[in-house]
Amino acid sequence: MKKMVVFFAAVLFLLATLTVAPAAAEEEDLGNLRFKNLPQYRTYLKNNDDTQMTEYGGSVPHRKHDNVNPLPKGYKHAQPYLKNLWLGYPFSYQYDRARGHTYALDDLFHIDRVNRYSEQAGLPGTCLNCKVNNIPERVAEQGDAFWSSELNQYRLTYNGEKHTIGCTNCHDPDQAMRLVITSVPLDEALKRQGKDWREATRQEMRSLVCAQCHVEYYFETRDHGVAAKPHFPWDYGMNPADMYKLLADGQPERDGFKGQFVDWTHAVSKTPMIKVQHPEYEMYYDSVHGAAGVSCADCHMPRVKDGPATITSHHWTSPLKSEEMIRNSCLGCHGDKSPDFLKNRVIYHQERVWVQLNIAQEKSVRAHEAVRQAMEFEGVDKEVLAEAREMVRKGQWFWDFVSAENSAGFHNPTKALETLAFSQQYSDEAVRLAIRSTDYAIAASLDTPIKELVPPILEHSRKLQQSQEHLDSHVWLQYLPKLPEAELMWDGYERLR
Repeated sequence: MKKMVVFFAAVLFLLATLTVAPAAAEEEDLGNLRFKNLPQYRTYLKNNDDTQMTEYGGSVPHRKHDNVNPLPKGYKHAQPYLKNLWLGYPFSYQYDRARGHTYALDDLFHIDRVNRYSEQAGLPGTCLNCKVNNIPERVAEQGDAFWSSELNQYRLTYNGEKHTIGCTNCHDPDQAMRLVITSVPLDEALKRQGKDWREATRQEMRSLVCAQCHVEYYFETRDHGVAAKPHFPWDYGMNPADMYKLLADGQPERDGFKGQFVDWTHAVSKTPMIKVQHPEYEMYYDSVHGAAGVSCADCHMPRVKDGPATITSHHWTSPLKSEEMIRNSCLGCHGDKSPDFLKNRVIYHQERVWVQLNIAQEKSVRAHEAVRQAMEFEGVDKEVLAEAREMVRKGQWFWDFVSAENSAGFHNPTKALETLAFSQQYSDEAVRLAIRSTDYAIAASLDTPIKELVPPILEHSRKLQQSQEHLDSHVWLQYLPKLPEAELMWDGYERLR
């Protein structure tokens, strides 16, 4: 009875807060600050802490390929070949550890993947889809033209504190903060599966609201869909092989693209590539926890005390950061285990996934190098070389599915290790086919330790690509075009020139 009284008191407080001067709130565009008096908002502000690490993750910003420099620039558990594998694609310029959700918009407008040296960003407005709290309003105002609109134009209209990922991404303030789906691509993906999120249980919604962004997606093409609109490739299933099948042969009316989907062509191997995003939901949904009905929020948004009330924490982070957080998140189900035991079991799985992840990465690099050497061999069998490129594409897709998923495999260790096993097999087959395409002429040159065969590219950026000296510093960098010299035009939310 006491818990019910506290609950209804919290609801009444919430409603009172949300109904005070709505016109003024709208006029002033308070954004997330509209909810600053809620106890949940106080926990939300903990996402501003970017000083804590876990063994394989955390919130301290660092370069995910850099195990040379200490924090905050590099970290001991790195993937050294990220810049090599994404060469020719904006991800090769910068790929850092994501900080808390409160930094999502700030980090987007500072990252080197967005062209800050030009009037044009080189990326569309759809990149805001999982960075801001007002996409439904944007789409209502601009229609489908929003998705392909010029990203840099929004720098002057947004404010990180007010407009970054916040309350209205997952809650409807006009319906007592009921959980809702505001993501257009998730709503459409569920409809294609014959599902309606409005009929989902509350426990299902406690994961679906996370699936709005923590998923794999691609952008539809202008010729066959809505230009740059995000689309979830779930029609054959949510496992990497299922999604790869869809991306291999798009059906225009359903998928928004035709034939083979290509994000970019790798600068060195000339392989048509796919960049995986962050498929946490697809990794989790058929895991031990997912199959048992445990939601994302059960682990990442535990119940915590706030004065006399118990609320859901909105500090979205790893529970491994402290013993208290492990107790709040894990001991409700694992009450017979100690926090130290549970933490060590997570790390046990992550250690094993991480070893295989880096092996898969190195094999993918070798596969690109094998194709590079083969395509420059006079008399190469082009049909066999095309088969090799398909294996390169496939091997890197399966590697990236685990690499881009932000749990170092823990969300589903079995699927992670299986996916990496497939990646290694495909990359090995790519090397064999590339060698065969030259009648084994390049076999000896590929029989070299990977660090000697292809050194990791530690430094690369848009500014560095303006330097011929930089491009001459690594064999692979020589395949990139030299960019025209330019100075920064944009810095965050400000225009410099």
